[in-house]
Amino acid sequence: MKVKEVSQLTGVSVRTLHHYDDIGLLTPDRTTQAGYRLYSDDNLATLQQILFFRELGFSLKKIKELLTSPAFSRQEAFEMQRKMLLEKRKQLDSMINTIEKTIQHGRGELVMTNEEKFKGFDFGENPYEQEARERWGDNAVDESNKKAIQFGPELGEEMNRIYFSLAGVRHMEPSSDEAQARIGEWFTFLNKMGSYSLEAFAGLGEMYVADERFTKNIDQFGEGLALFMRDAMAVYVKKGK
Repeated sequence: MKVKEVSQLTGVSVRTLHHYDDIGLLTPDRTTQAGYRLYSDDNLATLQQILFFRELGFSLKKIKELLTSPAFSRQEAFEMQRKMLLEKRKQLDSMINTIEKTIQHGRGELVMTNEEKFKGFDFGENPYEQEARERWGDNAVDESNKKAIQFGPELGEEMNRIYFSLAGVRHMEPSSDEAQARIGEWFTFLNKMGSYSLEAFAGLGEMYVADERFTKNIDQFGEGLALFMRDAMAVYVKKGK
């Protein structure tokens, strides 16, 4: 299958498949003289495995280490993924049960305790905050948190709107007028929260791909979105100079 056919079959963008090839994570079995990538059934099985790992939060670097290990067993990996997905489903089931009870509570059909209202949530610490403090200092992070409180829920809603908007055009060329207009909204939004120069904006785009935590969070809105945003941000910066 050609790369476009694989993209249509799996929902993974062509840009992401090219990226997987570039980093040696998923190299097609054949390449034609014209340069077309040709994926075998074995390649598709590997891609399925990669997507299971991605769904479970594994970084691309870690996935590559696992797949290239001499001790790697595809069947054992599936067994492990199944176990982890069942644990994930257990947590999701708990959260669904909580929201169903909350709806009934709102209708007056039952009474929930405060503890029951938060069952199933993961209240882990922000994984980025300590790193941000080390990079940019307490003042910068405190100011950002202050603005987040000031804008309230509207801030998250606006952020999600822009992410979904960008995800809708991620299959376009990053240099297209539509992509550039939407990435411009992202630049404007970020400067509501802080002060981003064009150079800092480009550097942030690189981090979206280099740091797997960012990639995972952004790609929740659409597979390959982080990579698309990086490229679109680079074009935006180049045009702005």
